[in-house]
Amino acid sequence: MLIIFIGPPGSGKGTQAERLCQRLGIQHLSTGDMLRATIAAEADLGVQAAGCLQRGELVPDQLVVDMVDETLAQSPYAEGCLLDGFPRSLSQAEALDGLLESRQIGISQVLELEVDQPELIERLLARKRPDDTLETIKNRLQVFQNQTSPLLDYYRQRGLLASVNGNGTVDQVEDRVQSALASQSNVSEH
Repeated sequence: MLIIFIGPPGSGKGTQAERLCQRLGIQHLSTGDMLRATIAAEADLGVQAAGCLQRGELVPDQLVVDMVDETLAQSPYAEGCLLDGFPRSLSQAEALDGLLESRQIGISQVLELEVDQPELIERLLARKRPDDTLETIKNRLQVFQNQTSPLLDYYRQRGLLASVNGNGTVDQVEDRVQSALASQSNVSEH
């Protein structure tokens, strides 16, 4: 089972991903966590990623794809996982398709958490992080929207996308996520 979670900053994606993984008995593969762990382990891919980050560059798509590929080969990820933060663009989705095909793994479901922009801004400002200014938040949300729209269309056309209302309490959103999964016959609890 492979589930992809897509949502803008502040959508509650991390919280919902943790709850869903616990419920389904699958691993949570966050590309941010994966990058940090690979860099800390000083693995070959981590050294390359660290170099990009030190130069203030984005980690190239292929490097992230290679890290995801290495992780998916490891137990317990090989038995099923939820991808959080990847893919972020259409090119990453296409690269993911290639590596999944080579491993004979299919995508079970793509879940999009939709949250109204005023709610996202309120949630992000409430975190009180120094880099969470109104200007930077609006910029991050715009970048997310620009990168993600083609990705959502890509998965929608393949019949894999379910959009979930991410407004409300954590429990309300969790119930909606469960309902979205229950409506897909190819995703079930372990």
